[in-house]
Amino acid sequence: MPPETTTSAPAAAPDVIHNIGYRHYDGPRLGRAYARRSLFSQSVRGSYGLGRSAKSKVLPMLLFGVMSLTAGILVAVTMFTHAKSLPVEYTRFAIYLQAVIALYLAAQAPQSVSRDLRFKTVPLYFSRPIERSDYVAAKFAAMAGALFILTSVPLLILYAGALLAKLDFLDQTKGLAQGLVCVALLSLLFGGIGLVVSALTPRRGFGVAAVIAVLTVPYGAVSAIQGIAFVQGKEAAVGWLGLFSPVTLIDGVQSAFLGGTSSFPNGLAPSTAAGFVYLLVTLGVIAGCYALLSLRYRRAGL
Repeated sequence: MPPETTTSAPAAAPDVIHNIGYRHYDGPRLGRAYARRSLFSQSVRGSYGLGRSAKSKVLPMLLFGVMSLTAGILVAVTMFTHAKSLPVEYTRFAIYLQAVIALYLAAQAPQSVSRDLRFKTVPLYFSRPIERSDYVAAKFAAMAGALFILTSVPLLILYAGALLAKLDFLDQTKGLAQGLVCVALLSLLFGGIGLVVSALTPRRGFGVAAVIAVLTVPYGAVSAIQGIAFVQGKEAAVGWLGLFSPVTLIDGVQSAFLGGTSSFPNGLAPSTAAGFVYLLVTLGVIAGCYALLSLRYRRAGL
């Protein structure tokens, strides 16, 4: 029989320390302010699909185009008919196009916060240096800023067209200023409501439906009840009923303080006293939305 052969285990390789180039960082540390600004700018860009896929750009850019094109058409009508004023007041333009604004908010508010909740990326934001308050402030400001861009650019188109049509410079400048104040309040109010509703669910589809419902159902109900109250001769109640819908809140503020006309039945505008209540309720809802959003993100492990 052939002699048995024995195999020995290979010798263990000696331990080796690999130098892969890690170096200590000695540069500037930009801190919370930089992180907050970065989150704000990225959120605004994301609201218009910038930095995302081409599919994500379609809806926001389409809605932005609808708003701008509508303003351009109004300018063209003014110029070709030689009208003495614009067909639509600056303060009422956003209210007339509230459906477009609501659709934009319903599409972009869930995109801003629901994805972070769904994919559990919120704790990554809350690691240093950014904190919960920074995240909430950046998201709130970004959503309001995106809405302000959507609603203010058409007003600038109207203003430029009015000047080209040789309408009175002082009247148009005053109207533009009043319109910008109106859309700034609208952007803060709608943005806060949209983010609070969207932050309640990580499901983007549920967030879209909920935002549309919150903006449209109260408006339809309030408008119907206002019409009934007016027919029954209870005109004093018409103005107060507008406190129960985001759209009619803005309508009441602009008609009471910004020189606009009201869309309430028969053009009934809130009185000066009621106007102050409208303004306080609007500011209170904005502050309440911010507080609720901060409360929602109190736990970093969402």
